[in-house]
Amino acid sequence: MMPTARYPDLKGASVLITGGGSGIGAALTEGFALQGALVAFIDIDDKASRALVAKVEESAGRAPLYIKCDLTDIAALKRAVAKAAKAHGPVTVLVNNAARDDRHDVADVTEEFWDRNQAVNLRPHFFTAQAVARGMKAAGGGSIINFTSTSFLINHPDMPSYTAAKAGVIGLTKGLAGKLGVDGIRVNAVAPGWVLTERQKALWVTEEGLAAHITKQCIKQPMKPEDVVGVCLFLASDSAKLLSAQTLIVDGGYM
Repeated sequence: MMPTARYPDLKGASVLITGGGSGIGAALTEGFALQGALVAFIDIDDKASRALVAKVEESAGRAPLYIKCDLTDIAALKRAVAKAAKAHGPVTVLVNNAARDDRHDVADVTEEFWDRNQAVNLRPHFFTAQAVARGMKAAGGGSIINFTSTSFLINHPDMPSYTAAKAGVIGLTKGLAGKLGVDGIRVNAVAPGWVLTERQKALWVTEEGLAAHITKQCIKQPMKPEDVVGVCLFLASDSAKLLSAQTLIVDGGYM
């Protein structure tokens, strides 16, 4: 279920979400649209993204702008940001959500795999922030929300390149917060626990594994994509106007 709280200052806000076509990103796209924001999202999955546009147009009364783009192509990424700004005005809320948590063994990682992994899971966060910063400054401020993960906090053994990138997201968040705060731009990170997206369920969720994970949560419920939306709406809104350089963990109180 989507959050019931309403943030009037998000109505009409220019919001850009990376990886917004499926999983957590799709929930974010719909969640911001339901607040009345002008939402653009970047994704590479054409089928899922077009289906989402139709769904959100029905639920929120306005279709989000879908921009197809490979985030590893920085020139294309900058063009995508410019397209979002041209359509909706300078981006004042950026959600760097896109990621790919492919499992990989230490012995199998090549230089090419490592670079490609970082090019998806860390590098775009910086260049999207760079691309929106000038517009945010001119608009009087904004909010950048970077998605990290609890995977590196719990010593996840099966994706070292991914966990390195996600740890790097927190360092990037703090550095950007320190630099951009003078211009009224807040930069925070969100660290979800195990969110049961369709991809997770298809590839890695087992009944036994999920039960064992939930046992370690204070709140004994499986996490759904929409469970991460509320914290992002809060961080994007004026309710968090002096909150920056922080990482908010949303994992059901995993112990």
